[in-house]
Amino acid sequence: MKPHLTHRSPHTAGKNRMKTIHVLHLAGLAGLGSLLAATALPAQAQEGGYYYGGISLGQSKSRIDVDRINAGLLGAGLTPTSMSTDESGTAWKLFGGYQINRNFALEAGYFNLGEFGFTSTTTPTGTLNGRIKLQGVNLDLVGTLPLTERLSALGRVGVQYADARDTFSGSGAVTVLNPNPSKSDANYKFGAGLQYEVSRSFLVRGEAERYRVNDAVGNHGDVNMYSVSLVFPFGRSAAPAPRAAAPVYVAPPPAPMVAAPPPPPVVVAAAPLPPERKRVSFSADSLFTFDKSEVRPDGRQALDQFARDLQGTSFEVITVEGHTDRLGTPAYNQALSNRRAEAVKAYLVGTGIDAGKISAVGKGESAPVTQTDACKGQKATPALIACLQPDRRVDVEVTGKR
Repeated sequence: MKPHLTHRSPHTAGKNRMKTIHVLHLAGLAGLGSLLAATALPAQAQEGGYYYGGISLGQSKSRIDVDRINAGLLGAGLTPTSMSTDESGTAWKLFGGYQINRNFALEAGYFNLGEFGFTSTTTPTGTLNGRIKLQGVNLDLVGTLPLTERLSALGRVGVQYADARDTFSGSGAVTVLNPNPSKSDANYKFGAGLQYEVSRSFLVRGEAERYRVNDAVGNHGDVNMYSVSLVFPFGRSAAPAPRAAAPVYVAPPPAPMVAAPPPPPVVVAAAPLPPERKRVSFSADSLFTFDKSEVRPDGRQALDQFARDLQGTSFEVITVEGHTDRLGTPAYNQALSNRRAEAVKAYLVGTGIDAGKISAVGKGESAPVTQTDACKGQKATPALIACLQPDRRVDVEVTGKR
């Protein structure tokens, strides 16, 4: 803030500007870079297509440049004797946005960064008071990088249009020529933070944001806002279809009873029966978390039951095949099916089955169960993901005898 003031002269001016005391540039840029890397995730890992709104409340921080104020007073023929500053304010904002997919959203809002000020006393006896209020609107691109099932990192960058309103007053030897300057100006903003999903319809954020502002008297500076936000999604589905899938275990059919042939007139050695083949299909959604390859607790129970069913069977080989749906790139789906097949093999070996008799292979999206015209579309909507659920599976084929 730079008040126009005089000491018995209407043509002398002093200068001051707002500065920040915390550095957020590296944190904001690093957070945004990590979030941009999330675009490499396959389409089936994305979720979006809904609106949200929210409110933030916190504290704003700025810095009163005491040296500049004192220099301005000295230039006006006044000697500063004391200075008190108010560099913290109560900040809040209202915002709404559209979640494009799991990783990106567009967000607009209204912000109020609060009020800052100073009081300086001088010789000859006088007092200079200055206050600044900041508010405006913003438009941000918000990136989200999931860290756990509920916790995500946030990064944002955008443009804001801030309105700065200054108030200066003087007494005694201090005379202010322009007591109420104001300025509206567009500039950048950015921030970083964390978001926690309490439920599908309620999220909590903790963020640090930096606003670049014009203080209405020709100076530019930064104001930091540290806030907690409550976020309320609208029209979001109760739960994604893949996460809601119940564990499915398909028990193997009972071994057929083979009747012994009647005794022939001449004793002839019977040829050995060919080995039997049994094929068991597990829903991938029952074994794994959506888009993951670590076996879930419910999936372990299903595989434990399958291993118990194999007891008493003299098997030659067990083949484990992993399959995915067609969402995502073929290369990603092939790699995911390989990891899931290897995970099931490793778990069965852990139950005591000979590792040399188990082979694992990923088929990717090459062997779908659904018909191509039954599940239409390419965008990973909840309806399409649910329709393609039969394609996400792990087939286990056992060749042997009881």
